[in-house]
Amino acid sequence: MVSREKLFVRAQVVDKESKQIEFKERFDIDSARDWCEIVKDVVAMANSGGGCILIGVKDDGTPSEFDLTNIMDLDPAQLTDKIAKYTGQQFSGFEVKSIDRRGCKGLVLFIDGVPIPMVFIKPGSYEASGERHQVAFREGTVYFRHGAKSEPGDTSDLRDAIERELRRFRQTWLSNIKKVVIAPSGYTVQSLPSRVSVSSVPTTPPVRITDSLEAPAFRLETPDDTHPYRQKEVVQIVNSRLRGKRIVNSYDILCVRRVHKIDATKPQYYYKSKYGSPQYSEDFINWLVTSYEHDPSFFDEARQEYGKLVK
Repeated sequence: MVSREKLFVRAQVVDKESKQIEFKERFDIDSARDWCEIVKDVVAMANSGGGCILIGVKDDGTPSEFDLTNIMDLDPAQLTDKIAKYTGQQFSGFEVKSIDRRGCKGLVLFIDGVPIPMVFIKPGSYEASGERHQVAFREGTVYFRHGAKSEPGDTSDLRDAIERELRRFRQTWLSNIKKVVIAPSGYTVQSLPSRVSVSSVPTTPPVRITDSLEAPAFRLETPDDTHPYRQKEVVQIVNSRLRGKRIVNSYDILCVRRVHKIDATKPQYYYKSKYGSPQYSEDFINWLVTSYEHDPSFFDEARQEYGKLVK
């Protein structure tokens, strides 16, 4: 896929239309014909990997001197709505820029490619001069660029679209592999989440905190963020949420911790610093309440099991 920068350079000097460049002598926003034709070309180019449409340029590459004032004030949402009307897709991968071709002002409409070709779900019909009915494209057709023309596609066009998307995946994949290949000898490549939290799980990837501006940025979550509650607060909140159906106390929390091995196996519920008292998370409170609602004997059974453990 050619970048917009390269297309813009080509658009300033090119004399002929091509698969990626289309000339439009005019575009009257009040004309049903012009709307159908522009939608057809935009969809065909998007389906073919992208390109650009030069507005205000004749087929031979010379300026048409068409008044572009109304087009320059066109709301991009109007084009998106028109494309959605005929394809059912909210395509907005385009950009309009002014261009200077040989001293004459024009407009260039850049169009991005789409991973899955757009299909016309209704015909682009309009009334031509003399009240003749014309159709720019028909329902159920998939348009692609064939040289300098926008035409219904065939099997080879669909194959090209699939291969183009596969190439994009391969490039992304190979780019990630390259990062692994160029890693210095002895280094370990690990995938890390966008946010980092304190964990007591031994297998958690270690992260070194640094003030280097060149290091990747991560947001460190402290235990005060992830486990904000002390045991007394857990008891109060659980009792509040149980609304008198059961009154729990600190001993109930201790029994549940020991029987379900919360301290050793549930770091998402429990955190204990070297010198501070245990801290608990919102998830722990939710789990306690949900466990009781599913089984009203939850706390009683924890007491019984813990009693057996300490005997």
